[in-house]
Amino acid sequence: MSKYKADRFFSDYVHQNLAVPLIYEPIGWQEIQLKQDYAKYIDMVNGIDYIFKNGNQVMTVQERFREKKYQNYTDFTIRYRRDSNKIKDRHKSEYYKMKAHYFTYGIIDHSKSDFKCAKSFIKYAIVDLKKVYEKLDEKKIFILDDGKNVCEIVDGNRIKCPIKYNSDGSSSFFPIDISFLVKLWGERMVIVEKGFL
Repeated sequence: MSKYKADRFFSDYVHQNLAVPLIYEPIGWQEIQLKQDYAKYIDMVNGIDYIFKNGNQVMTVQERFREKKYQNYTDFTIRYRRDSNKIKDRHKSEYYKMKAHYFTYGIIDHSKSDFKCAKSFIKYAIVDLKKVYEKLDEKKIFILDDGKNVCEIVDGNRIKCPIKYNSDGSSSFFPIDISFLVKLWGERMVIVEKGFL
């Protein structure tokens, strides 16, 4: 199985067996079943993994799940660039295309090698991406390739996010500390969370 397929299988499994019953159902979000072609299209073009409804409200969601070894991190990550991709149109990653309203980030209680044994999340959060992108547009959150490893609060009211590079050179990403979002702009930045604050 390719790395992409293995990652997709892991994400799909965690979504169905953990995220739906433990995160979405308790807050009343019901998944809308999409046609496979449409689901693939909105993922590739708009960075949307799933669509949910709660009453008359519709929520689009990007998801990312991590294994237990990441439990000490307090941030979620957004893919930034894939400059080594042979197809130039794919150099700009989810940061440039993401139109999802929310980002669900979770860390399971097992490693990726035995993820089917996972029973819960050590941490999870649904972050309001509309508010995050407003802060990025206002330069209240900014991305800087400064060689650092973690976010910092600067000037008392801004978050500086470093660019990080995957060890295999496939892509870069930047972290945003969830606790910093809440510290600077209040709990409205996060819909629901466990373990991050």
